Amino acid sequence: MGTDKRIWLYDTTLRDGAQREGISLSLEDKLKIARQLDKMGIPFIEGGWPGANPKDVQFFWKLQEEPLTQAEVVAFCSTRRPNKLAAEDPLLKAILAAGTRWVTIFGKSWDLHVTEGLKTSLEENLNMIADTIEYLRSQGRRVIYDAEHWFDGYLNNPEYALKTLKTAKEAGAEWLVLCDTNGGTLPQDVTRIIQDVVTALDIQPDNGSPQLGIHTHNDSGTAVANGLAGVVEGVRMVQGTINGYGERCGNANLCTLVPNLQLKMGYHCLADRELTQLTKTSRLISEMVNLAPDHHAPFVGRSAFAHKGGIHVSAVQKNPLTYEHIKPENIGNERRIVISEMAGLSNVLSKAKTFGVELNKEDAACREILTRIKELEHKGYQFEVAEASFELLMRQALGQTKSFFQLQGFQVHCDMLYGEGMPYSNALATIKL
Repeated sequence: MGTDKRIWLYDTTLRDGAQREGISLSLEDKLKIARQLDKMGIPFIEGGWPGANPKDVQFFWKLQEEPLTQAEVVAFCSTRRPNKLAAEDPLLKAILAAGTRWVTIFGKSWDLHVTEGLKTSLEENLNMIADTIEYLRSQGRRVIYDAEHWFDGYLNNPEYALKTLKTAKEAGAEWLVLCDTNGGTLPQDVTRIIQDVVTALDIQPDNGSPQLGIHTHNDSGTAVANGLAGVVEGVRMVQGTINGYGERCGNANLCTLVPNLQLKMGYHCLADRELTQLTKTSRLISEMVNLAPDHHAPFVGRSAFAHKGGIHVSAVQKNPLTYEHIKPENIGNERRIVISEMAGLSNVLSKAKTFGVELNKEDAACREILTRIKELEHKGYQFEVAEASFELLMRQALGQTKSFFQLQGFQVHCDMLYGEGMPYSNALATIKL
């Protein structure tokens, strides 16, 4: 596959993803996640902000002692403070101490943030961007520049926003990452604005430096769509997190972006064998951050390839393309047949095979099983998440169960003793063996 089809994945689960409400990663968690992402073939892994907290400092130290196998671990930091020299800024000293080859620096693109947030001049903000990148380059670091609030900044003051990018480019940044930090931009605006950037900065995708990246948030539910739109317009680095974790409504979900880019749009993100680890990685990280996995997540969810309706199951068994948009095994997932009152004989036959039972559609037991399921579900029972109960019902219909005893009767006696609080109960059951 040609270089024009290569997409560089940049995972920020350990920094941006950890900002999600309810997530708190230990040092050990961060190291395990980093090694799993490395194993999956992610090229860039953002490890955190060295100097912001002791945990991130220790994380980078640990990876200096035991480096990753193929991924570049990236340190993250802001530009220098206003009216100071980059060489004297303690934040940048901590970045250098982290020992990473690549550094991601974020700077202000939106004039509102410069004047209201930083309380400095527009010209000084440009100086901050240039001085920071030039200093890091002089220290042998390669720089990714994250243009924070890029799309909002461009819409408010396109001339100034473009100046910030040009400044980063001239200072030596190798990647210019356009950030939808507030997550409010829609795909058609992403497309139009990136086209303007490509023209204004004379960006040549896959041909020289710098190249464009995109970093999107999901506050409008369009983070993945915006990432895809960016790639179509020449973006070659896509930043996101596993499972879309991130502050507020989250970041672009790499578990959705990557299969769409690779399996549907023909771009190369991961080797085929690495792509098959996507589902495993998604579920492993959800367990490590102590959040229940989204069973209905696209591609990697447990229900992403689950079939419940009888007509659907019958068709999928004949040709999976009838109700599946990709092969689940390509991303390490699997097809599941669900048993419920909506099931048909195809569901029963398919599910029986998972228990090593080959049923014949013409066998009266099949109809008995299906009828019994529908009767019980009508009464309030549920078999979707009770597969052992289905197996028992099936084996009863086939005469494969053994009765160990018969219940003759039972008695339950309960006493509430005054002042004791808890009742005293005993039960007696009479059975016949």
